Amino acid sequence: MQAPDRDKPAAFNDFLLKIGQLNYSWTNTESLLIHFIAGLARCDKETAVVIFLTLNTSRARLDLVERLAKMPRVTHDERDAVLTLGREMSRLSGLRNRYNHCIYAFDPENGNTSTILMRIADRKNDIRLGQMNPIDESAMTEIDDTLARLARLNTGFWQTARRFGYPL
Repeated sequence: MQAPDRDKPAAFNDFLLKIGQLNYSWTNTESLLIHFIAGLARCDKETAVVIFLTLNTSRARLDLVERLAKMPRVTHDERDAVLTLGREMSRLSGLRNRYNHCIYAFDPENGNTSTILMRIADRKNDIRLGQMNPIDESAMTEIDDTLARLARLNTGFWQTARRFGYPL
């Protein structure tokens, strides 16, 4: 039997720190949808906050912004800019959702940690559940990449909100 690696708890703590950064970055970026709701719905920011908070999922908030952008009164330039940001936000939501909707498994033999996805995958003739993924260097790199992409997305949201005069 191999003794557990003493660096494993430190690595898991680093992972948890990155998940915290991911959640902070996501929430910070998602809150910018308030400005898009206000601008696209042509309402004040206070009303947009009420709408934003009434919708209780990221997907619902993003759907609203995308649907408002598709209204006939929105110019093609504005629509394209908003939908481009929305597509990137949708792509980035997968990793956040994976780590926010999982449980963690710890191997007592070697100290390795894995995520177990808490979702049922319906297939044609069966179901799959409990997909496991190791928390390893690849996972950490993927989180770092997503954090960098979220930072760029956040900047893109601010630039677009200013460009189209949304209430800030």
